[in-house]
Amino acid sequence: MPVAGPRYPGGMSQSVADYVLQRLREWDVEQVFAYPGDGINGLVASFGKADNRPRFLQARHEEMAAFAAVGYAKFSGRPGVCMATSGPGAIHLLNGLYDAKPAAGGTARTRCSLD
Repeated sequence: MPVAGPRYPGGMSQSVADYVLQRLREWDVEQVFAYPGDGINGLVASFGKADNRPRFLQARHEEMAAFAAVGYAKFSGRPGVCMATSGPGAIHLLNGLYDAKPAAGGTARTRCSLD
């Protein structure tokens, strides 16, 4: 869903996912550990439009994405960021973020209609 903001060449407006990646770059985030799913497919697609900045690293499970982000933060001193889809994916992120201080984890929820 486009939001008001800077326009890209060709008149395309910036999406929320594009804005999230822009903000992560402003916060000097270099890597994002994630497990893709329906809830964050738009965000995953935006990594390609952003020349993979920050760098997208796909994990095999949500907990592994969280563990990787925590380990990266502890040993590099840089922000560790992880993402997964909503529902069970969010709970799996929490398991991996148990000993992260501070922590940043993100999930998304897709709109659902029964019509």
